[in-house]
Amino acid sequence: MAVSLGSTESLAQHPYTMTHANVDEAVKREYNITDKLIRFSVGVEHPDDLIEDLERALGNV
Repeated sequence: MAVSLGSTESLAQHPYTMTHANVDEAVKREYNITDKLIRFSVGVEHPDDLIEDLERALGNV
């Protein structure tokens, strides 16, 4: 299961409702895939840009 493969951009996703939406609830619990989990794959953007984007998204600016 994958949202994106081979891309160079950073990606934030919500596995509970995206890649694992059809996975049995017991299996999700076993692997700690909760509705609060966010997966962040870091791409090749400049670190300062990523930090700024994350701060803005999380309301820290």
